[in-house]
Amino acid sequence: MSRIVYVNGEFLPEDEAKISVFDRGFLFADAIYEVSTVLQGKLVDNAAHLARLQRSVDALNMGLPCSLEEIEAIQLEMLKRNDINEGGLYLQVTRGAADRDFAFPKDSKPSLVMFTQSRPVIDTAAAQNGISVVTTPDIRWQRRDIKTVGLLPASMAKQTALDAGANDAWLVEDGFITEGTSNNAHIVTKDGVLLTRALSNKILHGITRKAVLALAEETGITVEERSFTPDEVSNAAEAFITSASMFVTPVVTFNGEPIADGKPGKVAKRLRELYIAFALKSLK
Repeated sequence: MSRIVYVNGEFLPEDEAKISVFDRGFLFADAIYEVSTVLQGKLVDNAAHLARLQRSVDALNMGLPCSLEEIEAIQLEMLKRNDINEGGLYLQVTRGAADRDFAFPKDSKPSLVMFTQSRPVIDTAAAQNGISVVTTPDIRWQRRDIKTVGLLPASMAKQTALDAGANDAWLVEDGFITEGTSNNAHIVTKDGVLLTRALSNKILHGITRKAVLALAEETGITVEERSFTPDEVSNAAEAFITSASMFVTPVVTFNGEPIADGKPGKVAKRLRELYIAFALKSLK
């Protein structure tokens, strides 16, 4: 059965969904996006995602086609129409369609697109066994805190990792890890300190990252927000990623070598359990 896709006021079968070739999201990657996880047919921590959506469009001087309340109502209708139990809901806002010009158009109406993806979220092989990552240079632009659709550098890094037999890449700039291709990076030192890069324009302000760090501190884990090097990753007690689609997922090998004993660490396992409990309480 075809998915139902939302495009600018219409709920359509996916093979009938169309958008203008003059849409600036297509021509300039002049667009932002959010992905909310779906559990039990409901959205996880969606208010935080909508708040970041507003922050992103504000940073780009881009309007929304309707209010956040209306956007959420459309999201909930999408869940019903697609009868999705577990997976994700993608939404994208662009500056709209206008004749191709580098200058922002004065009278374009923002476009809004949504679609769902059904997939396992809680019980996954990655969560049970961990993933492998390799390093690659961070060649992205300098406003990574804005969740834009300009993802080609991240896609290239991901493919580099896959070609090397790994699951993902951690990006390196000026000798320090920034983040993964679509996730925030974390390590746990042998002294039990959770290290993660501080928020800035260098990394995405992850919704899952924020919740997990709060849970860590509530549990008594010392959290230190600072940059760390690839060598620190190699010598860590454990490592993990956080993202809306993968929650807390252990990293067990780094540049072809095991981290500690090469198995998912206890801190990552515990934080994943705590985050799943948090996610279930946040459902809407």
